[in-house]
Amino acid sequence: MIKTVAEVEKEIVEEFSLFDEWLEKYEYLIELGGSLNLIPDSGKRDENLIKGCQSRVWLDATYNNGTLEFRADSDAIITKGIISLLLRLFSGRTPQEILSSKLTFLQEIGLQENLSPTRANGLLSMIKKIQAYALAYSTLEQQK
Repeated sequence: MIKTVAEVEKEIVEEFSLFDEWLEKYEYLIELGGSLNLIPDSGKRDENLIKGCQSRVWLDATYNNGTLEFRADSDAIITKGIISLLLRLFSGRTPQEILSSKLTFLQEIGLQENLSPTRANGLLSMIKKIQAYALAYSTLEQQK
């Protein structure tokens, strides 16, 4: 059975609650980056590069049977972990699920306030890019 966005967010919060220090949470983020569904080198094109990130982050989406699947990569290990959290939450979701998500886990695990300002801006840019894909495919779906 596919978990809801809220269930996945709860899992992420529980995982991060196992760590007391932010250094441990950063290490966990780095570990998560190792499980990222990587975009192939052929997908590392300018149109897949997320603007607004300090490090380079590529994101690609495919739309199949009403859901979006994402692949990404980054040249920074913490950023890889951050994007892997977002893909864990949003891959396999309908555009509407993505667009209606509140992303409460970000505040609950304290991610935004423990990132440098440039990484926090990058996080917002990643979210906006994912939402832009969802909006585009939602619009296409409505036109059918």
